[in-house]
Amino acid sequence: MTPPLAPVGWSRWLVPPAALSVHLSIGQAYAWSVFKPPLESALGLSGTASALPFQLGIVMLGLSAAFGGTLVERNGPRWAMTVALCCFSSGFLLAALGAATEQYWLIVFGYGFVGGIGLGIGYISPVSTLIKWFPDRPGMATGIAIMGFGGGALIASPWSAQMLESFGTDSGGIALAFLVHGLVYAVFMTLGVLLVRVPRPDSRPGKAPAPARPADTLISTAQVSARSAVRTPQFWCLWVVLCMNVTAGIGILEKAAPMITDFFTETDTPVSVSAAAGFVALLSAANMAGRIGWSSASDLIGRKNVYRVYLGVGAVMYLLIARFGDSSKPLFVICALVILSFYGGGFATIPAYLKDLFGTYQVGAIHGRLLTAWSTAGVLGPLIVNRVADSQEEAGRSGSGLYGLSFTIMIGLLVIGFVANELVRPVHPRHHVPVPKEAADDRPTVQQQHHA
Repeated sequence: MTPPLAPVGWSRWLVPPAALSVHLSIGQAYAWSVFKPPLESALGLSGTASALPFQLGIVMLGLSAAFGGTLVERNGPRWAMTVALCCFSSGFLLAALGAATEQYWLIVFGYGFVGGIGLGIGYISPVSTLIKWFPDRPGMATGIAIMGFGGGALIASPWSAQMLESFGTDSGGIALAFLVHGLVYAVFMTLGVLLVRVPRPDSRPGKAPAPARPADTLISTAQVSARSAVRTPQFWCLWVVLCMNVTAGIGILEKAAPMITDFFTETDTPVSVSAAAGFVALLSAANMAGRIGWSSASDLIGRKNVYRVYLGVGAVMYLLIARFGDSSKPLFVICALVILSFYGGGFATIPAYLKDLFGTYQVGAIHGRLLTAWSTAGVLGPLIVNRVADSQEEAGRSGSGLYGLSFTIMIGLLVIGFVANELVRPVHPRHHVPVPKEAADDRPTVQQQHHA
């Protein structure tokens, strides 16, 4: 399972496709909603019950990334991608068996628990390796891979819908669709397992000097272990930053279609169902574009500055929607697209921010622990928007009035995140690992198991 060292002359641009093969596959999780109506009809489930596999999968993503991050660092990217392949594909195969036998608990266990472990390990599997290959452009490199997770649903949604149309939406048809998913994703993810390489100890990939930028004072030349990182105020500042940014994005993403419909339902130009669906597709595109665009920009203007944009401008966008969103569709759509681009950009930029502060030594493990902020935001964002909307409806409000209070809360959360970002400072030397910089930069990930 040891990843082969890259031969002399190996192009580092072959590593992002290896990462994409995994992220495009596990990104199918965002397309789970395609299976919800057929499962509800075939197995007599409620909407809440049919969401359980996805919800458990996201919970397991955060937990497996947090607790498995150190193993990923010790054993290397090929091991991690293989574990992700086995768990994610096995989850679909177990779900297929559950659908065929009409045992819903097996679908929840397979797709949610087993597949969710594959989500978490697969999500963090390429991070450390990409940063080692692209020390000059870590934001762009991780952005390419993490863009795949955001874009996986764009492939999986129509593909899954077509299979259900061909196989049928009864339990047998669903089982066959799950089976095909498991087998095809296994083949596709195998490409990443076979293609991934780590830099040679004597190589210097992308060592050309980068232009000075305002964030250079935050770029560390030392290394920090995952155990030490979680004891620093910098880690928890970034935890708050990521949690607030993701909460704000999910606040719109989770309720996008009904939200734009509610905003204009009492106007002369109501939004149709098809237009609302188109709005959701635009948001997905903005999410993807933000992951590569903003993370690449962070290589030029610095990580701290780009998070100032995410959080500061994001608060302004929410304010504009709250005050003027129901009077102008273009304003509403543009502001929402900007917020979703910040949502995607925040995911893609955080690994490079961690690398700047803590070095490359165990950045994958540190990233895994930080993703617990995603799990928290995944509960917090929908809870705020839905709970407030329900309470406002009970109070007799309608239309855009359902969201005014929740948007005000989101603005407050973004301000908290902005302040947390301003508090980020270089890590104190007492947290540094006594490992020479050259060894930490050049040693393949798999060899770190002797030093972790």
